[in-house]
Amino acid sequence: MRAIVTGGAGFIGSHVVDALLARGDEVLVLDDLSNGKRENVPDSARLEVADVREPLSGPFEGAEACFHLAAQVDVRVSVERPADDAATNVLGTIQVLEAARAHGTRVVFASTGGAIYGECDCPAPEDAERRPVAPYGVSKLAGEEYLAAYNRLYGTGHVSLRYGNVYGPRQDPHGEAGVVAIFLGRLAAGETPRIFGDGSQTRDYVYAGDVARASLAASGQDGGVFNVGTGIETSVIELYELCRRVAGSDLQAEHAEARLGELQRSVLDRSRAERELGWRPEVGLEDGLRLTWETIAGPGS
Repeated sequence: MRAIVTGGAGFIGSHVVDALLARGDEVLVLDDLSNGKRENVPDSARLEVADVREPLSGPFEGAEACFHLAAQVDVRVSVERPADDAATNVLGTIQVLEAARAHGTRVVFASTGGAIYGECDCPAPEDAERRPVAPYGVSKLAGEEYLAAYNRLYGTGHVSLRYGNVYGPRQDPHGEAGVVAIFLGRLAAGETPRIFGDGSQTRDYVYAGDVARASLAASGQDGGVFNVGTGIETSVIELYELCRRVAGSDLQAEHAEARLGELQRSVLDRSRAERELGWRPEVGLEDGLRLTWETIAGPGS
């Protein structure tokens, strides 16, 4: 099929582009290159420099699916500049939905789990209470609600995916799971990594290639919201030890004061995605970290 990937020059978006090309789809990448990189877009995909905050109707002509990953993803930026966060994550999503409506394109929206659910007592299912504590989570939740409203109003079949903490090759250290890129980058440079707080805070780390597979599986659904995570909690301390193992490093991390408002526990229930999308993660954390490390330090490192 012909597919559009907004933010396709970025970290997660570029993995979605790879997965689409691997199955033989025609891919158009829309990216303003504010964070994405031209070198992340394969020659077999077409890149159009575009801002999702502007009207997008033209590129959507003939497109069957749009994977909407263009976003402002830094929680700290959302706190400092909430209007900018909303302009990209809310108004940008509306522009995508309007272009999709004009051309009958189905949208798969990249949302977030941890930033929407807030603190978790157990793996959070999709119907768990939604308690975002930062504008980033609020703007992503607003995007989900716009998709749901368009589905009700126009009979569309748009889908929202609540990603866990995505990591992997090409990762930007400023996103939600940026700690992986930071740890491995510092180990590669021989610099001392820093752990904020005591390191007991947990996250659900899911490999970018697995996320891309889930995104493609969701394009065949008729609406809905799905968690895309492993259902496994890993503490920052445990994560750093795995990073040291794959890097073959004996560097000890230093501890710094805990960051205000940081979640202590975040993990997703993946059972709906398994049941309805036929998806489950295939790459374990240590294997995924090793694949990521090889892109930083080189194969065989």
